[in-house]
Amino acid sequence: MSEGWDVRRVGPAEAARRVLMIPGGLCTTEFYADVMAEPALAGLGMVAVTMPGFGRTTAPEDVSMENYARLMARFAAEAECDVVVGHSLGANVAIEMAAAGLFSGPLVLLSPTFSRGDEAKFLAVMNALGRVPGLGTAGWTAMLKLLPRAMKRELPPRRAEALAAAMSGNDPATCRRIVRRYYEYLDRFPSLVPRLCEAAVPAWVVRGDHDEIGLTDSERRGLEACPHVWTVTVPDAGHAVLVEQPARVADVVVDAITAPR
Repeated sequence: MSEGWDVRRVGPAEAARRVLMIPGGLCTTEFYADVMAEPALAGLGMVAVTMPGFGRTTAPEDVSMENYARLMARFAAEAECDVVVGHSLGANVAIEMAAAGLFSGPLVLLSPTFSRGDEAKFLAVMNALGRVPGLGTAGWTAMLKLLPRAMKRELPPRRAEALAAAMSGNDPATCRRIVRRYYEYLDRFPSLVPRLCEAAVPAWVVRGDHDEIGLTDSERRGLEACPHVWTVTVPDAGHAVLVEQPARVADVVVDAITAPR
């Protein structure tokens, strides 16, 4: 199933515990390199998988969130992963994996989006532009050319070049398709907080203290009311918390692995 996918494996093949890491939209497995190198995770089996369609990978015909959840859940089962870490769009895929009953292990959700209004404003603009005949793909082409340069200003200098390069291989038409389906998914659920809570799986929601992805007071109260959901705020981090504070993210992964089941 995963032939042609971008897969990064770290740790012993015979590891007793295995973790699947799903990057966010437009991102690749390179974004998890720092977390996977953290000493706290030594001895774990770790596998990061770029969502097919991002980077230089080929998208599936069905780019709905539901299908991505099925694909990632199938891969998790084949790789014998019992914990899933997702970042941004990858975190939303992880939520859908649990909500659809496709994965019952702990989740570590790095900066997920719980409702349409929480999402970054530029993405909403790109989604709206993508629906305009003759402008959609052209707009995405222009944005993807500018994105690596803009990202370099947001990322730690030591990693900016490599991560910007990883994002440069995205296909405009594919991004336009995926983002449209993503917003259709968000439109079906006014808030994903009840969907996560009703999934009844242990979940850690991790956000940087200056994350540009929103979280309403109602959503925060809903998360805090779930007995199996824990919220973690990471100081000195924004949306790219996994790159800015990889050691803190690794600590949360350890918490998810060692928590009583």
